[in-house]
Amino acid sequence: MLDSVLLVEDDEDIARLLQVHLEELSLTVTHIADGVDALNMAKKKQHAIFMLDLMLPNMDGLSLCRELKSLYPMSSVIIVTSKSSEIDKIIGLEVGADDYICKPFNSRELQARVKAQLRHVRQLNDKSSIPTSSDDKIQVGALTIDTDCHEILLGDIKLELTATEFELLQFFAKHPNHVFSRSQLLESVWGYQHSGYEHTVNSHINRLRAKLDPISNHIVIETVWGVGYKLNASSLQGVNA
Repeated sequence: MLDSVLLVEDDEDIARLLQVHLEELSLTVTHIADGVDALNMAKKKQHAIFMLDLMLPNMDGLSLCRELKSLYPMSSVIIVTSKSSEIDKIIGLEVGADDYICKPFNSRELQARVKAQLRHVRQLNDKSSIPTSSDDKIQVGALTIDTDCHEILLGDIKLELTATEFELLQFFAKHPNHVFSRSQLLESVWGYQHSGYEHTVNSHINRLRAKLDPISNHIVIETVWGVGYKLNASSLQGVNA
């Protein structure tokens, strides 16, 4: 599973090009052109990465993305599409995509971003197979992150997070009250430095807030205007969940 990609693209020429770039990374690629067929395939076999276009026959890419993240939160979904407007990027990331790449793409950048997602998936899956150790926990107030079993509790409530959401929250928890710019978060969590992808950070933080704030009754990840974001440790004190 950790070296496999399900590629969902109905343009045969683009699919062949993507497959070449992915196989150069020693990945096993399965190509499907139809959204429904891709979902049926995914239900039978988990993949490390699901790479999909937005405009697909029978099931659009956004709907497919939601279904895939529901099935496999520890796998990564990368959208590769010609829809390049800001609102398209925001919507794609908000529905659960871990990354969003616009066509035409630079092959080296695409491979770098695929490798970054693979690192996340492999790290999380490696940790999930190791028995839990009490030494591998991060505690910030009522927030407990068990890095070995890939589990996060806020009070008594277990949070259901995607692989990237887990990595992002873990990074903040290791540095409570420290302010990070979007570019710093891209480099530290996603593993690459590419301008123009700040929406990736924004969307993942919005998704974390939607899961954290209703439980804590506070804004856990604060915006520091003109600078970036920080995890407010005081917001995690006295959470009765």
